[in-house]
Amino acid sequence: MEGSVPMEFIEVDGARIAVRRQPGRAPGFVWLGGYRSDMAGTKAERLADWARVNGHACLRHDYSGHGQSGGAFADGTISRWLSESLAVLDRYSEGPQILVGSSMGAWIALRMAQDLSRRGQTGRIAGMLLIAPAPDFTVELMEPHLTRAQLDDLETKGYFEETSDYSPEPNIYTRALIEDGRANRVMAGVIETHCPVIILQGMKDPDVPFQHARKLMEHLPADDVSLTLIPDGDHRLSREEDIALILKAAQELLARAG
Repeated sequence: MEGSVPMEFIEVDGARIAVRRQPGRAPGFVWLGGYRSDMAGTKAERLADWARVNGHACLRHDYSGHGQSGGAFADGTISRWLSESLAVLDRYSEGPQILVGSSMGAWIALRMAQDLSRRGQTGRIAGMLLIAPAPDFTVELMEPHLTRAQLDDLETKGYFEETSDYSPEPNIYTRALIEDGRANRVMAGVIETHCPVIILQGMKDPDVPFQHARKLMEHLPADDVSLTLIPDGDHRLSREEDIALILKAAQELLARAG
């Protein structure tokens, strides 16, 4: 499937950002991946394939330092990846879009909604599907648990490393990422998305506790937001039964978008 959608590139702040733009009608879907993931992952591919079969557009990109995009991963921050995501949305999509944010991508999606609202473009987002959402993860899920050794590394080296369950290479967290995370907090008040939101969260997620999704719910207007907790779901939510839930939610958001 991936090979049938040509790769395009857009330069944002000096980084060459890889994009796959699949044509189709609106509302289209915009995939926003997680920390150190890319647009060729299982969920992204299956969503794009489903959108194609159903005649809807689908837009994917790799953040700088990820996948096929240029730039150094260690230079990445939420602000930078947000800027890239907005640039891709502006350049490669028209009309209302459904943002599908996985893990950190949910944070990017919520920040996109805030920035688009400030621009007066609330109509650009027709819905949001947040999968194992990790908004504010640097502030809420990391900083309270940093060890003395990690704090020392941040101070002396500007980063610390942590073993990854998903890659042989360690995760790298920089001081710039953590400081920038504080400036991009969304769970400090009401998050006005101006669209329906569906959240899918595994209860056996070792990276993002399901309580974090419940806390996120407290910051979203209650009239058009739903949370589905998956009792045996992990962080990836890439099993066939998880994919089925994701596609069902995508269909539901299309119906709500009218």
